[in-house]
Amino acid sequence: MSTSVTRRTVLAGGAGAAIGLALPGLAAQAGGHHPTSVSFTLDARTLDGGEQVTSVTLDTGRLGPIDPAGLTPGTFTVHAKATSPIPIAPGDQIFSEYDMDRTVTAARLDRHGNIVLELSHAEGQPGGGTLGYILSRGRNVQLDLVYTITQNTPLVRRHGSPVTITRFVQGRLSNPEVDAFSYHVSGSGLKYRLYSPDHSPRHGRRPLIVWLHGGGEGASLPDDYYDNETTLRANRGALGFATPQAQRIFSGAYVVAPQSTSYWMEDGPRFAPLIREIVQDLVRRKRVDPDRIYVVGCSNGGYMSLEMTVAYPDLFAASVPICGVVEPLGGEGPLLITDAELAKIQTPTWLVTSRDDDTVPPETNTIHAHDLIPGSLISLYDHVVWNGYQFPGHWSWIYVARNDPSLNGIHIWQWMARRRR
Repeated sequence: MSTSVTRRTVLAGGAGAAIGLALPGLAAQAGGHHPTSVSFTLDARTLDGGEQVTSVTLDTGRLGPIDPAGLTPGTFTVHAKATSPIPIAPGDQIFSEYDMDRTVTAARLDRHGNIVLELSHAEGQPGGGTLGYILSRGRNVQLDLVYTITQNTPLVRRHGSPVTITRFVQGRLSNPEVDAFSYHVSGSGLKYRLYSPDHSPRHGRRPLIVWLHGGGEGASLPDDYYDNETTLRANRGALGFATPQAQRIFSGAYVVAPQSTSYWMEDGPRFAPLIREIVQDLVRRKRVDPDRIYVVGCSNGGYMSLEMTVAYPDLFAASVPICGVVEPLGGEGPLLITDAELAKIQTPTWLVTSRDDDTVPPETNTIHAHDLIPGSLISLYDHVVWNGYQFPGHWSWIYVARNDPSLNGIHIWQWMARRRR
């Protein structure tokens, strides 16, 4: 039984509203006019290295036609503060909190007459991220975002006197790619997000791609932080398969991203039936083709994708473990997946990693698994570089999210799409 939560995420930056008052001089210019209150939206994109707020949209369409010639990057100032949603223990660390001005690179009008303030952003650039990483927990959490807008010069309207906004009210965080995934909870309590393709009956049953996140995107225990958000905001793993390019290759596919209540490696054999429960429920309730179910996972999820094919050899048409874990990190304790189990995997498998991965050593994990899984393929990169930016070597999931791995002229998404159970 699955419970679907139909609401879209409404994230109002912790306190719920950020108020930026106009400068005193501008307030005086407003004279006897009624105060003007405008709400604004935080516009986000999930980059390869994680989600960032890339612009702010002010709901100014109702103010009447604004003269775009009067808009400059200096018309408004944007300040951003990002803090942890849960307490941080003394001596612990959370990465990516910030309290700073965001550089406005452009100011323009959209087709609704709303002002869009483009913000400086780039891979690795501080001050725009929506997630923070808590060191002791090894988890990402969604930061409480409070944005303060200040107007520096009046807005020139095509009709009527110039206008000064006296109050700015922060609204939701909008990321169209993330928002396209609906919210659900499985019968066993596992949260997941689901992308559903076009439902035209002529297309028949559709493939299902199961994305299994890394360790940083599970719940943060013992804080009871379980958000069903970070799986789509930390990287493009699941989002990549929902892009128009991927949807064309798979002829329209469902994409499901379950979120662990802790982390998959904690107890893979216990989580395996919980993931299968979600898959079976989707086959039962949606137009899913049971012969075209694919499992893809990174790091912790790379281990879990292998675990799923060990536990359920007939469930998946293909498996893509990315920088997956086979031996316990640090080399202590029993193997997470034994050599005998690897040798019995029947599911067509394409493994991906980078040689400079210093989190999950390739030789004793991905390369070792490739040597034992019958007929498996492997893409072994030297570094993780995309659009000229070099990421940590562990982040080889970026390549799969961009359909980069290829062998003999066939890219990994096309290889997956051709597989049938």
